[in-house]
Amino acid sequence: MTRAWGACLLAIVASLPAPVAAQTIPFADTEDATLSTIDVGEGDVLPVVSFDVRNGDYARGAYDDDDAGLGRVPVHVSIGGAVVLRRRAGGDGALFLIGQSSNGFHAPRADERATPRAWYESNNLVGLAWRPVEGIDAAATYAIKTSPNGVAAATHEASLTFLYGADDAVGRLKPRVAATVRPKGQGGVYTIAGIAPSIDLTDREDGPTLSLPMTAGIGWNGFYARGSGDRAYGSGGLSLAQPVRLGRAKATVLAEFLALVRDDRLRRLDAPAGTTATFVPYATLSFALAW
Repeated sequence: MTRAWGACLLAIVASLPAPVAAQTIPFADTEDATLSTIDVGEGDVLPVVSFDVRNGDYARGAYDDDDAGLGRVPVHVSIGGAVVLRRRAGGDGALFLIGQSSNGFHAPRADERATPRAWYESNNLVGLAWRPVEGIDAAATYAIKTSPNGVAAATHEASLTFLYGADDAVGRLKPRVAATVRPKGQGGVYTIAGIAPSIDLTDREDGPTLSLPMTAGIGWNGFYARGSGDRAYGSGGLSLAQPVRLGRAKATVLAEFLALVRDDRLRRLDAPAGTTATFVPYATLSFALAW
């Protein structure tokens, strides 16, 4: 009888689903829709919160709301994450609902009179991400970009985006591409491609990682401004990330230093509010928490 009960208990235990291990999720940037991956914990509902401070606010290589400098250093607070909708046979996530709300604050200008004056942008994105195998992520996203203090018109952006991060020579470069159209607001099409090869600076699992992000983007048919035609930019620099363990959360401190390089037509578009320099230094210091 004891052996029979023991065999029955083993059969029950073997039939139970295995616990889901710590995992990564695809995550889409609210500004240009490019995909990255974030380390998260167990479970199916996976929140991510981040805070960053920048030396300006530039979107897709062009002046957005704050010129590069230390006069009005904007901060951004983002809340988002992913929900695992379907898993593959081995337990890894295959289909995700992803989303994020990124909100920018700065010292307001004189023309920013609507309350709250300091809350100048709110970019909100939702999408479906598919991971057919580990190392390949694709997503369809929709972003609504608004100005709570009323200084900019609302725009809607629909994007298709792809990230390759398999464990091979190409995957170690982390190539990514995205294409964006605007169902509402300024028209045109935007395409972006980039890589972000990285190296671990120590042998420790929680040691710092150095990345070399490089990106090229083109706004087609007046994407940057009505009647502006085709305009292009590139960026490159260094990104240093340091994981930090805070209880059950996976935290990361990241410092990124980039140089934006714009073609003549794009740089002239920034006048008079932003610099018309060909090269623009762009630095970001961020802190992210994921569960």
